[in-house]
Amino acid sequence: MDFSKTTVIHGAVRLKFQLKLAHPHGTFADEVIYDAGDGARTVAIGDLDADGHLDLAVANAGSFFFALHDLPSTVTILMNNNDGTFSGDVLYDAGLNPRSVAIGDLDCDGDLDLAVANNFSENVSVLLNHGDGTFTDDVLYDAGNGPQSVIIADLNHDGDNDLVVANSGIFGEVGNVSVLLNNGDGTFADYMTYGAGDAPVSVAVDDLDGDGDHDLVVANLGSDNVSVLLNLGDGTFANNVFYNAGDGPRSVAIGDLDGDGDLDLAVANNGSDNVSVFLNDGDGTFADDIIYDTGENPRSLAIDDLDGDGDLDLVVVGGGISGNHISVRLNLGDGSFADHVLYNAGGGSQSVVIGDLDGDGDHDLAVSNAGPIGSISVLLNYGDGTFADNVRYGTGIGPSSASIGDLDGDGDLDLVVSNSNIDFDDLMDGNVSVLLNGCIP
Repeated sequence: MDFSKTTVIHGAVRLKFQLKLAHPHGTFADEVIYDAGDGARTVAIGDLDADGHLDLAVANAGSFFFALHDLPSTVTILMNNNDGTFSGDVLYDAGLNPRSVAIGDLDCDGDLDLAVANNFSENVSVLLNHGDGTFTDDVLYDAGNGPQSVIIADLNHDGDNDLVVANSGIFGEVGNVSVLLNNGDGTFADYMTYGAGDAPVSVAVDDLDGDGDHDLVVANLGSDNVSVLLNLGDGTFANNVFYNAGDGPRSVAIGDLDGDGDLDLAVANNGSDNVSVFLNDGDGTFADDIIYDTGENPRSLAIDDLDGDGDLDLVVVGGGISGNHISVRLNLGDGSFADHVLYNAGGGSQSVVIGDLDGDGDHDLAVSNAGPIGSISVLLNYGDGTFADNVRYGTGIGPSSASIGDLDGDGDLDLVVSNSNIDFDDLMDGNVSVLLNGCIP
């Protein structure tokens, strides 16, 4: 049934939106703000103290003041009180200007550790868990020129997790991809560097050639292409192979788009307002890209089955002069896609996450919006891959990263957003917003 509802954004600021509410669930309580560090940039979710409840780790980018004076930035740990509220914002030093935090068991002791990509200091921080959600001081490992993102995966089949770092290049240096192999105890060998294109900003890991090990694909913002690096089976990689994409590739995702059992690529091209789809020939080589239009300036891309037909669809978010859009393209079943449908989002859309937010068995969307008023937009799926109008919920200032997880243990999915909080009154004093999933009485 369609009706109007007033939603509240940022407490006293009230804005009205029209929404088509098809489900009684998938609504969210007002945000609860938790302090993080300066310039909170990304947030990751994991059970850090092994109590069965999900905790938060936040990479705080700091400010240029921090970098100019060689002051370390930080990682904030927020422990779950077992009810979706959080306490104990404990800060740990990292390198300069952390851009990404990843969670995984790095020392094979069964608890979750942290790896942080530090852009300005050209290294990664590894913080090992004591087992109770407290961490050792960070150990810094050189990583390359301008680490932008880090991924944890077992690259050499030895049972422990290694690190992959996309280095965008800073101060005129050339970007590349670094691999740090685990020594088996949470310490890492010297990094190995592999060439990529100009300004790599996004890396994804999966088995592209069907041989059982993890390969790499990198979106190169500056050279308008993607790099594919196939694993030789021991955690070393063949020379990268370039595939031309659109202008300014910014985000890459992997999935079997044509249903043939191998993994394909989708790339959001920020400069040409489109997405490139690369279908796998079955051996980790790819056909020329097929271009599909999106809204303006796509920034973030996700792949999921949105219409419940068993194949993977595309969601791209971005925005420009004409507004901020969520572009949905449904798969026709063979790796080609129907015309996109555009849905409005908030201003400055940054990232999209997908999950069943209303518990009806299909997948919904949540999009973080950086401004002019920070918010997160929730779009509920009607079940056929079409979506109700977005409902916006207030966040802090400058949200950049969103994650989904059951934070309060009630069986539904909640939202957490990192807010850089860049303003003139409280420069870079970042925080996170937690929005617990509820239902309409």
